[in-house]
Amino acid sequence: MHARATKKKSHATALWSFTALACATLAACGGSSHHVTNDLPQGVTEISSTQYGATSVSAGSTAAQQDLLTGGIGKTGLGGAAPAYADPANPTVAELRRNALFSNYRGILDPLPGGGYGTLYGPNVTAAGAVTQNEGLIPGREYIAVLDDGSGRKQTVIAVQVPDSFDTKNPCVVLGPSSGSRGVYGAIGTAGEWGLKKGCAVALTDAGKGVGLHNLADDTVNKIEGSRATKSAAGKLSFFSANLTDAARAAYNAAFPNRIAIKHAQSQQNPEKDWGTDTLTAARYALYVLNAKYGKQDDPVPFTKDNTLVIGGSASNGGAAVLRAAEQDGDGLIDGVVASEPMVEMPTTSGYGIQFGEAAVTGYGKTLADYTTYGNIYQPCAALAPDAAINETSIYNYIALTAMTARATARCDGLAAKGLVSGATTAERAADALDKLRAYGWTRDNDQMHNAHYALGNGPILSAMYTMAYGRFGADANLCNASFGAASATGDVVAAAPAALAQSFATANGTSNGTPATVIYNDSVGGAKSWAFAVSPSTGVADLGLDNALCQHALVSGVDAAGKALTAESVPTKAQSDAVRSGLTEVRHSANLKTKPVIIVAGRSDALIPVNHNARAYTALNQTLEGAKSNLRYIEVTNAQHFDAFLLFGGFDTRFVPLHPYFNQAMDAMWNHLKTKAALPASQVVRTTPRGGTPGAATVITAANVPGFKATPAAADQIGFVGTSIKVPQ
Repeated sequence: MHARATKKKSHATALWSFTALACATLAACGGSSHHVTNDLPQGVTEISSTQYGATSVSAGSTAAQQDLLTGGIGKTGLGGAAPAYADPANPTVAELRRNALFSNYRGILDPLPGGGYGTLYGPNVTAAGAVTQNEGLIPGREYIAVLDDGSGRKQTVIAVQVPDSFDTKNPCVVLGPSSGSRGVYGAIGTAGEWGLKKGCAVALTDAGKGVGLHNLADDTVNKIEGSRATKSAAGKLSFFSANLTDAARAAYNAAFPNRIAIKHAQSQQNPEKDWGTDTLTAARYALYVLNAKYGKQDDPVPFTKDNTLVIGGSASNGGAAVLRAAEQDGDGLIDGVVASEPMVEMPTTSGYGIQFGEAAVTGYGKTLADYTTYGNIYQPCAALAPDAAINETSIYNYIALTAMTARATARCDGLAAKGLVSGATTAERAADALDKLRAYGWTRDNDQMHNAHYALGNGPILSAMYTMAYGRFGADANLCNASFGAASATGDVVAAAPAALAQSFATANGTSNGTPATVIYNDSVGGAKSWAFAVSPSTGVADLGLDNALCQHALVSGVDAAGKALTAESVPTKAQSDAVRSGLTEVRHSANLKTKPVIIVAGRSDALIPVNHNARAYTALNQTLEGAKSNLRYIEVTNAQHFDAFLLFGGFDTRFVPLHPYFNQAMDAMWNHLKTKAALPASQVVRTTPRGGTPGAATVITAANVPGFKATPAAADQIGFVGTSIKVPQ
């Protein structure tokens, strides 16, 4: 039986709503006593509905000039320089959207032709893989909504994009939670591009992360649509503001001037716990949007989970979110999942194992907070080990390139003085630090990668942000004496540039990566400094903030560097550690996919999300839980690492291939499986060939560098199980 429906329409960017009304009479509803309605998911508030109609490349600064995928600038624009603002100090909302699409696309993928952009992937490459001369613009309507828990602090943004090519007779939805800490467009280059090319509606969400920068000095915040205003002026449209009274903010500013609060770290929501449910809500909202758009009076709810194909697909934290959504999907909403390089929080290290070649792996299944804070202690020292030596001037050798070697040496000295590494020389101490990292779950494929991964800030950034998030610490907590703010070239805290804040929706990635906020160590000797220039109180030298790194790992382990239990007087305190570890219990995966078809793709060389703690461990535990009923397949790609965007950099370009083509292959395979019952690809190792050449000018990639999945992989490439252990061939 169907209800009569009314649809209220308004101008492109106005608040809109749709309600399917109950039947006025039984006769009008076909005589049944029930009625069907199209209802907004609980907690969701709609913000806007905008038609983006561009069919040819333009400046992309108005709705008519923009499209869903590229912001109107097309394949050529995404591969070029960032589009200019008419007034950089006062960008328009349309300009911010355009540039956010630009930066989020490039933040995930290598946009250079030599790396495969425009030939192996890109807007001009069709869903069938044909390379065209088109710019790849995709017109359609975009719906923006916000999910909140009633506190006004959750503010999860959802963008449902419905391309004009959407086929009502073949309905499909692709879910794209953002990678990393990115905003709502964080999966535009992965789930977004793939789904839009298929003619599917795409449901993007920031999953409670995103670009939420509260500049405590002037009390300005990002609004949901990207512009900035004072907290009071933004009101309910504030994306994030620190939970501080005006008096508390003034007192904090006086003691710690020019600090910036960051949503992912300091919303006091522990957003990671909701990544799965946020993704499921995005799916429900997508169905609501489709029914609102295409429903008719006699059929107000034409699309349901039973007749609409729903695929979750994303990378990194987004990959974790779609896996968590699949685990929590009690309604059968999601049909299949593809997770590329997923960051998973393993619930246990017991009951399963990992075998690489013929050897058992000893360090596996640890949480992100555990291995990241541990790596943050040892990576700068380990990068100086003989086995990690890099004899080239490139970003791959970033410690040397940025004159950080002396500070890394001081880190080795500080570790030795505290009895945390052995050896009389820097080389010996560094070798011991590298051995510790290997024992903790990193592989020899990662030996040289600790250099750039640390020096680019991954360890300090994640160690500060995630411990704050898990423990629900506010902006004034100064956990482990860390805060966030803009910094000068010599590490001094400075006021954030107004233009940088104004453009932050488009340029920042939700982390403290320096755009514009970086990690500040408040207790640096001589005054607060950014992490790279910090002088530890216990050593009195510039050692990259050893004291802070030790404190952050203690929050996760519950013991200090000497192995002693934390107390009320220690730094950190036992209460702080208890809060962090309590938050960690909320984010753990189950690895029970309830026989749902899933493909995990990971790069063997991933040093940020090591496969032993994530993809391999998750696959092994799933097998022990589901056994022969499991529909999980695992693809491990050699010579691939976490950041395809790093393939822009010298040294990365010559050594690694992009992982993105394998995400697309996995999405195609899942589509074919769900549409035609084609077999899922077998779990396997895909052996690639690095591009080689000169760092910064690598040989142009071809399809031969990145061979596809094998329907029947050779025995030496098959991933299988021995008892309760996953067995991955070398």
